[in-house]
Amino acid sequence: MSLRKLATKANPNCDQSENDDEKAKKQTTVALGKGSEVVLIPRFISFDRAWSWFDYLNTKIPWTRPTIRVFGRSCLQPRDTCYVASPGLPHLVYSGYQPHAYSWDDLPPLKELLEAVHKALPGSSFNSLLLNRYKGGNDYVAWHSDDEKVYGSTPEIASLSFGCEREFFLKKKPSRTSQERKSDQESSSKRLKRNHDDQHSFMLKHGSLLVMRGLCSDIRVLGMLQLGISRSLQRKYLICLQQLLSGPNADRTEL
Repeated sequence: MSLRKLATKANPNCDQSENDDEKAKKQTTVALGKGSEVVLIPRFISFDRAWSWFDYLNTKIPWTRPTIRVFGRSCLQPRDTCYVASPGLPHLVYSGYQPHAYSWDDLPPLKELLEAVHKALPGSSFNSLLLNRYKGGNDYVAWHSDDEKVYGSTPEIASLSFGCEREFFLKKKPSRTSQERKSDQESSSKRLKRNHDDQHSFMLKHGSLLVMRGLCSDIRVLGMLQLGISRSLQRKYLICLQQLLSGPNADRTEL
């Protein structure tokens, strides 16, 4: 059975008709404060074309699952990854791991996606790409901020998703002093309400585009968390997510 059939069997929402494309192209913008915003286009890439990209990403990308350092301990990263960058960028390092930087010429089809995103976001200049592959509900990315120095203080991040849909979360990054003060003064019910109000979730559908702008990495932490689904279901579904990132004074990658 093909990966597409396995994915749609595990999640019927993956099997959306091509007739729904026009309706799904409408974008939603959520303001996060301090000039930051998130823009979501549920169907940026047409349904069947997105499945073609899914197959390419799944079979042609040189995926790796590295060992990283988290809280002083070594562990296997809970997702596959691959990094592509324009010439001249500083090395990307996160959690004690420095991924090999492939060039855009190493994986030429990715230039088509880059060009499509640049056309949709005039004035944007993306110069690197971090691909992630989540093979099931046990694969995830924990709460984190995209605050690596290579991206500067206000990076623009565009995330394209392929495969089964998965929920993406953003929540406010509390300061240590305010967190301690509120913990002392607030009741548990008020704290729960505040935590809910400070969090946003976005459903990343097959072929969707999500864009984060402004101070998102400074005032928010983000994550794609583990799913509470059966192990048999986990083996039947796969999602590929790629993030196009721009750094300070980024030069537009020429295609």
